Amino acid sequence: MISSENPALTPNDSEEKEPVKIILAEDDKDDQELFIDALDAADLPSEVTTVENGQELLDALKDKSQSDPDIIFIDINMPVKGGKQALAEIKGDKELRDIPTVMLSTWDHPSDIEDAFDKGADLYVQKPSSFAGFVLVLKKVFLLHWAKALLRPVISLFFVSEKNISRGDS
Repeated sequence: MISSENPALTPNDSEEKEPVKIILAEDDKDDQELFIDALDAADLPSEVTTVENGQELLDALKDKSQSDPDIIFIDINMPVKGGKQALAEIKGDKELRDIPTVMLSTWDHPSDIEDAFDKGADLYVQKPSSFAGFVLVLKKVFLLHWAKALLRPVISLFFVSEKNISRGDS
């Protein structure tokens, strides 16, 4: 679990740490590949499990033959069970609620961001429009000071997009 005791990986210590175990709930195969390729390009050692909707995500999380992931990335707009509904169920489950959750969306509408914040998401990431932007955003997500963010993020640190990250932060 990413915490103040086990902070997110940085490129300098990637050989010393276990890979970050990630579940990506994303129905678009191209976006799944882009996410995984961007993690590789960002030099973030990880093990990614992909699911295609919120119901598959919940089923995977409740599968006791698998250990809990370190972090979950959830696309908001998915078939069967959408990301916001899956988020609400995760945060309502005492065994799952402490797993860091990052909402992914192409939209940056304030009401969507506030709704995800209110439902307990730890971050809201606007999907970048370029591969380089995706690499930059993922680096930012994993280099955030998670202890501060997970104690209850302030809204100004909650929304991450390619536009609000300066290129010098990477």
